[in-house]
Amino acid sequence: MLAGGGRVRHLLCMTHPIRPAPPPAAAGSPTLRPKGASNRAWTRYGSEGNPAGAEIAMDAQDGERRSGRVGRYVPIVLVIAGLAFGYAMGWQRYLSLTYLAESRDVLKAYVAQHYALSLVFFAAVYVLAVAFSFPAATVLTIFGGFLFGWLVGGTVVAFAATAGATLLFIAARSAFGDILCQRVSGKAAKLARGFEENAFSYLLALRLAPIFPFFFVNIAPALFDVRLRTYVAATFLGILPGTFAYSYLGEGVDSVLVAAQEAGREPSVHDLVTPKIVLAFALLALVALIPAVVRKLRRAGPG
Repeated sequence: MLAGGGRVRHLLCMTHPIRPAPPPAAAGSPTLRPKGASNRAWTRYGSEGNPAGAEIAMDAQDGERRSGRVGRYVPIVLVIAGLAFGYAMGWQRYLSLTYLAESRDVLKAYVAQHYALSLVFFAAVYVLAVAFSFPAATVLTIFGGFLFGWLVGGTVVAFAATAGATLLFIAARSAFGDILCQRVSGKAAKLARGFEENAFSYLLALRLAPIFPFFFVNIAPALFDVRLRTYVAATFLGILPGTFAYSYLGEGVDSVLVAAQEAGREPSVHDLVTPKIVLAFALLALVALIPAVVRKLRRAGPG
């Protein structure tokens, strides 16, 4: 019969047998990462048990960081390569009013026979043109109004342009998203914070005002900490007035194309856009800035 204390120790040994400690790792052999351990814990574990294991863990982490830094530039490199390839193939010629003037009868006939397919193809071309930064958004919008009417053409353009701009924004943010935050200070940093705090209003104003090229406004917000949903919403709403305006102009572009051909010159967007239209867009942009201005005035006020 075991004494009380001995009986307890005997039961503990039976239920929780003592396992022998693992032998120490040989010098120079790598220490395996324990299951479930984090990279930081693995490095510390290796450094305590085996210096060589710690070096292997740190080398693995450095390799992961290097591959991550390289991988972030892949999307924007693809954009640049796609743009260069398109120009090398001469595709920019098909994204002009001159091509529309030369091929308008053929295009109209094809759309009449294959309406749904033409609509899908046009949307795909628009998305790719915007994503690869071809400076042809205005001309393609005119194409859409001419081929499908201002309502259908404008609606397709609004969604396709937003999709293409979003793809370009994601690519640019992946490559350059933290550059501005790391390298600016003082007034520039304050300006950056102001843009981020009022991102929707500022981006909406940039979309409404025909001051900067479309592809520039697609990329510039990627340098700031602008949320994706804010970018998408401001882009979609901001391009609606211009989209339907240019689609409406495209619906009646036939007479402008004929007049340009009779005058022996190439048609251009300036033949369609009047100063009144530009002024209307500028006024819309000022309206979009009102919320941001009001917020600034409230912060600057007393209390």
